[in-house]
Amino acid sequence: MTGTKRTSADLDKRCKRILFRCWHRGIREMDLILGQFADENIDGLSNEELTFVESLLDVDDRDLIQWVVGEVPTPAEFDIPLFARICAYRQSEEQC
Repeated sequence: MTGTKRTSADLDKRCKRILFRCWHRGIREMDLILGQFADENIDGLSNEELTFVESLLDVDDRDLIQWVVGEVPTPAEFDIPLFARICAYRQSEEQC
């Protein structure tokens, strides 16, 4: 079980692959953060934003989780508005 609450039937191949990879990160915390964000937003992301998400998927989980929770500063190349949205989404999900 992945945890996803959406079907990927309406997505193109690239988005299906990204959605799958967001839910299969390696550590459960990152599965939940990126997977839930992707469930809600994948079909509304631009090509540029999809490329950014793909680059995030290549980042080691230990580094990424530290950026998301604010333990260490996010490197400049990843410190863009979409990453801020992912972090803000994580925080809004925690409050629910």
